Amino acid sequence: MNRPLTGAAVPARIRAPHVSALAASAALALLLVAAPGRAETFPSHTVRLVSPFPAGSGPDAVSRLLGERLGKEWGQPVIVDPRPGGNGFIAMEAGKRAPATGHELVVADVGHLAINPGLFKKLPYDPRRDFVPVTGLYRAAFFIVVSQQSSLRSIPDLIAAAKKAPDAVTYGSWAVGSTGHLGAAQLEVATGTQMLHAPYKDTSQLYTAVANGEVTWALGTYATAGPLIQAGKLRVLAVADSVRSPVLPNVPTVAEAGGPAGLEASSWVALLAPAGTPPATVSAIGKAVRTVLGEPDVKAKLATFGFTPAPGSSEDVSAWVARDSQRYAELIKRTGATIN
Repeated sequence: MNRPLTGAAVPARIRAPHVSALAASAALALLLVAAPGRAETFPSHTVRLVSPFPAGSGPDAVSRLLGERLGKEWGQPVIVDPRPGGNGFIAMEAGKRAPATGHELVVADVGHLAINPGLFKKLPYDPRRDFVPVTGLYRAAFFIVVSQQSSLRSIPDLIAAAKKAPDAVTYGSWAVGSTGHLGAAQLEVATGTQMLHAPYKDTSQLYTAVANGEVTWALGTYATAGPLIQAGKLRVLAVADSVRSPVLPNVPTVAEAGGPAGLEASSWVALLAPAGTPPATVSAIGKAVRTVLGEPDVKAKLATFGFTPAPGSSEDVSAWVARDSQRYAELIKRTGATIN
């Protein structure tokens, strides 16, 4: 974090009593721009959005739209730099090492910021120490889906089946320790049931397996499970959130559908800057991004992927990280889903 200027750091001519207040203010402003570690004019060159999401994905498309709008506003190119793989480590490490000027930012989700710290024994970054939150971007609700051919037609049906035959009911996810895994584990904890977790290689394999009846149920966002929902191959039982999703407004929450209250497995995405980025720069970027997120066509684009704007402040994002870190740490402990 940058230290404030002290009297010793200010040239004597600025401290001299005969210098006018106007001249002193001007000199101080110049010093703030020129001093090492201080905020340079932002943006003075290309801004890079480092992303852990693969090119062509929904988050990638949203990042590119965001970059396009910000580039027009700032008069500087804003490019997206996809660095998928490694459980997000590649992108997060790149962002961690970037200069703290605001010209290199990182897009990250709840998994990178609140799950990974409890999941991995050796994490090459610290979400709270190495980064400063800039703003929230959007959130994605998870829906509980089963095969269209399944005899389970409601949340009470699913819970009853799990209680009747422990370990006979299976749920799938795209990875051990993923939001799909830990979110589904919440239902086990809340209902006192025991189900068998079946991890798949990716979301495509997962939802095909659910549609074919190879696994009983899974959590899925509209972006990932939507195509099979639209094709009539997956049935949606409920949304795992405290409120209904505007993407599928007729789908009840788990509580409304007869399940336990308080079950929430939504994912959120935020924009980060390297630790030490000047607060004024962080504030300016956050304000610009939140303005873009409020534009009607941007909201419409988000909706096509099942995303809803979540333009939280830097403080809001910090609160999300703290809340979900605690929640997921408890679920990781219950499931034993740690990775060396």
